[in-house]
Amino acid sequence: QVQLVESGGGLVQPGGSLRLACVTSGRTFSTYTTAWFRQSPGNERQFVAAFHFSGANTLYADFVKGRFAISRPDAMYLQMNNLKPEDTANYYCAAKKYGSTSRSYIDYDYWGQGTQVTVSS
Repeated sequence: QVQLVESGGGLVQPGGSLRLACVTSGRTFSTYTTAWFRQSPGNERQFVAAFHFSGANTLYADFVKGRFAISRPDAMYLQMNNLKPEDTANYYCAAKKYGSTSRSYIDYDYWGQGTQVTVSS
């Protein structure tokens, strides 16, 4: 069983930055394709970014538009810059064994509990 734990959320003003982190207990991510999703009340879980297990490619949602960057030097990170109020959501880390990057949440088998990001002045 893969356990994922997110951290780094919080309250930030519009235009500010946050760096989210996702760690897995007792394992490394080297054989897992991993991703960030987000969900706000009343909305479906939305794809944000994904990182291929090999490190060969990353995938981003269109709304990211160069503001966010996913990386995985050890843990998985999501650097979020120029945050907007509409980025307010609970952000989730997800993983699946091997496989290609995917925008669909149903393709991922393991999930963290989420970390809340609130963008407000």
